[in-house]
Amino acid sequence: MALTNGLVVMTPTSSDAVGTGSSTTINTDGSTTFSACTSFSLNGVFTSSYDNYMVTMRYSPSSGTGNVLRARLRLSGTDATSTADYNHQRFSGDSTITATRTINEGLWRVGFSSANSSARSSVTMYLFCPQLSTPTAYRSLGVDSWNTNTLVNFAGTHELSTSYDGITFSVNASSITGLVTVFGFNQ
Repeated sequence: MALTNGLVVMTPTSSDAVGTGSSTTINTDGSTTFSACTSFSLNGVFTSSYDNYMVTMRYSPSSGTGNVLRARLRLSGTDATSTADYNHQRFSGDSTITATRTINEGLWRVGFSSANSSARSSVTMYLFCPQLSTPTAYRSLGVDSWNTNTLVNFAGTHELSTSYDGITFSVNASSITGLVTVFGFNQ
């Protein structure tokens, strides 16, 4: 049966977890469960079959510590870490709207979780051309459920014309547990 236009689940070829007692499990439906991770990687999710991708993730912190969810592109099991290549802009708000631009940080910021272990956060992230030998762009929208239901909106680019096949997510404090799925846009 021929594929029609729509979303195609991209099952990772492998996944890696970092953190004390951390783990990742690739599920039969192509999603990946992660537990107690300070960072985790999805390998082989970007292929030459699709240009653009969507990542959906739900997660919660393991303790009452606020976290910034971050991402780096990855090739053959190694993160792209050069600080000069990543840039992003943020618009966020609960009762107040703020905006910032960040360069030379060596990562993208893509989401947020508040300082409460009862919080539930979610992110939808779009990546444009990570597998092509052109600069990669992204856009993400994150929501945190605690207190004022904070909304964060990020967009940015990675400046290298490099073909990437994976992505690493990390947090700046505590650890996170949740579920992530990567989809390719079949067009």
